[in-house]
Amino acid sequence: MLGLDAILNIGGKLIDKLIPDPEAKAKAQLDLATLAQNGELAQLQADVSEQQDVTKRLQADMMSDSWLSKNIRPMTLVFILMTYTTFAMMSAWDIEVNNNYVELLGQWGMLIMSFYFGGRTLEKIMDMKGKK
Repeated sequence: MLGLDAILNIGGKLIDKLIPDPEAKAKAQLDLATLAQNGELAQLQADVSEQQDVTKRLQADMMSDSWLSKNIRPMTLVFILMTYTTFAMMSAWDIEVNNNYVELLGQWGMLIMSFYFGGRTLEKIMDMKGKK
């Protein structure tokens, strides 16, 4: 995992190699230092660290011998989608459903779907960038 100092060091080396103009180079280094002081680079580092932790957790779950630990996330997604579909069907047959439950299930469904599909897409993009 890259620390903040390593990120600043890499950024400084990239600036040295990619920007030949001394004035533009000084401005780029100042911008990099400003980002570091504002905490934006620290936030970026925290985001990367969080994604790596999630990936490690998923890998540990898949290596486990427990059937439940391997299947709890997919089962949760299926349950949320089936319940949401049940509420939709009840609404189609004019059966009154509390709208708060439908909204809550919709939000949970979006959260779980973005975890599965968004997280995996991000991992693939990072892998492709790493191979270049």
